[in-house]
Amino acid sequence: MGLYRNPPSLTVGLLTHDRAMTIDDLNELPPPAARDEFLQCCGSTTWARAMAQARPFGNEEELFIKADQFAAGLKTEDWLEAFRAHPKIGEKKATKSQTQQEQSWSAQEQSAVRAASADMIAQLANRNREYQARFGFIFIVCATGKSPGEMLAILNRRIDNDPQTELQVAAEEQRKITRLRLEKLFA
Repeated sequence: MGLYRNPPSLTVGLLTHDRAMTIDDLNELPPPAARDEFLQCCGSTTWARAMAQARPFGNEEELFIKADQFAAGLKTEDWLEAFRAHPKIGEKKATKSQTQQEQSWSAQEQSAVRAASADMIAQLANRNREYQARFGFIFIVCATGKSPGEMLAILNRRIDNDPQTELQVAAEEQRKITRLRLEKLFA
């Protein structure tokens, strides 16, 4: 039966399947394939490698706990790598190459921006540029469920943070995004 006791029928990396991934499916993936799945959830190779090596997970909650533990140990460079895996709010392409799954998730997470006025999109783009010039990385926010106006208000509040505080805030937003994407693996 190949690598699986019960072959999954979902999208795992480049494989095509029909059903949601289970924790057993994830546990049984070869390490490089597991790392690739985790990289779709968080763009830090350090985090994804640690998650792949921590398998097997007994259940999803154990996986979520480990994800947070490994995130807590990431260094600045790891967070910056993770941030590069995201497009700017209102844009479709990230600095780093994205898989189809990552592009789809980003589009879902930022779906409210598609309905925004041209003026709102321009304001977000301008403030995004100012933010990136100030901090050296793109504005990261867990956009799920937020309107363009809410995201702009959050950006406007956060742009006045000192760089270290903002890195911590952005890392927490990345952690939220990672959790949502991990949940989507099993949805």
